Amino acid sequence: MLSAAIHGFILAFGLILPLGVQNVFVFNQGAIQPKWANALPVVLTAALCDTLLISLAVLGISAVVLEISLLKMALSVIGIAFLLYMGYVTWKSKPRTGENSAELFSARKQITFAASVSLLNPHAIMDTIGVIGTSSLTYSGIEKAVFTVVCIFVSWLWFFGLSIVGRLAGNLDQSGQFINTLNKISAVIMWGTAVYLVFAL
Repeated sequence: MLSAAIHGFILAFGLILPLGVQNVFVFNQGAIQPKWANALPVVLTAALCDTLLISLAVLGISAVVLEISLLKMALSVIGIAFLLYMGYVTWKSKPRTGENSAELFSARKQITFAASVSLLNPHAIMDTIGVIGTSSLTYSGIEKAVFTVVCIFVSWLWFFGLSIVGRLAGNLDQSGQFINTLNKISAVIMWGTAVYLVFAL
């Protein structure tokens, strides 16, 4: 049981660590919101979406869903369009400073975007199936449950931690220069992911 927990922890952490659209957006919202609590919608949405994907991968349901080529194509097209749009919005957004209160992402906008980058990216879903779903086949019963719960726990811990680090970075950036640079990097990552999905089609 301990080995399943350790395996789940290392595997989930390795999967979630790379810089991607989801991570950048969570960090960005933690940094630009006036209070950390205002970034909770994106944190909870990202964590809940990961919980859903991990659960479906372990149960083997997501693999069956992605066998439907028309559904996979629809997910890709919607995801690409949304990433291109959000990249534009993020690139144009201005950092919040003492003299300038930029338009912040509302809770609804945070939830919509976080859910979109989590659930409308077939490549991310395939990663979950291919790595976590396949690895879970090694276990059964209580060990499989422990493996799954630990993977989900790492995801929640990571997103909460990422938003807190973002909040600390935002507090240190009184000029808004860091946030402005972060917005540009976020936009480029979103556009890059969209281009990747186009070629993946």
